[in-house]
Amino acid sequence: MPVDTPVTDDAPGLGPDSLIWKFYGDVRVQLFGFQRLASTENAIPALAQAVSDHSVIFGDFLGRATRTARPVLKTIYSAEPHTWGRTVRDFHTGIKGTLPDGARYHALNPELFYWAHATFLDQILYGTDTFVRRLTYDEKQRIFEEGKIWYRLYGVSARNQPETYDEFVQYWDSMLERFTATKVVRYGTGYIRKGIPAPGPIPRPLWRILSAPLNAYSRTMITGTLPPQLRRVCGLDWSQQQENTFQRNAAAIRAMDPAFGRLPLRARYAPWAAEGWERVGVEPRGTHRRDRRGSQ
Repeated sequence: MPVDTPVTDDAPGLGPDSLIWKFYGDVRVQLFGFQRLASTENAIPALAQAVSDHSVIFGDFLGRATRTARPVLKTIYSAEPHTWGRTVRDFHTGIKGTLPDGARYHALNPELFYWAHATFLDQILYGTDTFVRRLTYDEKQRIFEEGKIWYRLYGVSARNQPETYDEFVQYWDSMLERFTATKVVRYGTGYIRKGIPAPGPIPRPLWRILSAPLNAYSRTMITGTLPPQLRRVCGLDWSQQQENTFQRNAAAIRAMDPAFGRLPLRARYAPWAAEGWERVGVEPRGTHRRDRRGSQ
């Protein structure tokens, strides 16, 4: 498969002066954006087939998510981003197979590999703008440009990468129209349709009572993060009332940002991101601050 010249250790990486460092490891972006990331990524047949053929997603969904998150976050926040970038790329070397229609796939196909990267970029853009603070157009452009530096660390051909943020938006919208109800994405959203399964030998009548608020939350705050095209192909009901509730709750979470910023670092960031901030000795709450009057 087409890969670029191997990444050398003097290739630029990202640092604490980047917006991606500021926002990607934020637990709000990670937690609220997780279902959107996993679902959009696996709504494309070739990628879903690769996951189905080569992972344990159906038996260890959360375990697979953790094993994916760590090397990706390390590519951004560790002192060895080039090593972790190569690790992520090389992990995909043997991931190949055949689709039901006979077409072949390979995880290092640039179209497929960039789509996976695009879902992580979307997680940052959407998660920050929805649950942290509104991003300006210039900030969105900057995150996209920083995403090019990030992607370069993988050493995979960038021939499918859009040149500008506006082109990225067009690319993203075009990919949404290609979404299908793959087995993986249906499985990953099953708990929204059917209810959250009991975590142990809890009697069903009791669990129906205990899980009611959790199911109400997932059907509004989790479903609300998904693009309309994805809700449609997954058969997830969505009403204007749910949309209004979702937007009110998201606005309330954004309004709590000043209080959130006073929490300890490790309460605000995923572990691997917190380790990065501690290593460089920078407190992220003081970076990239913006007058709220400039918010969109």
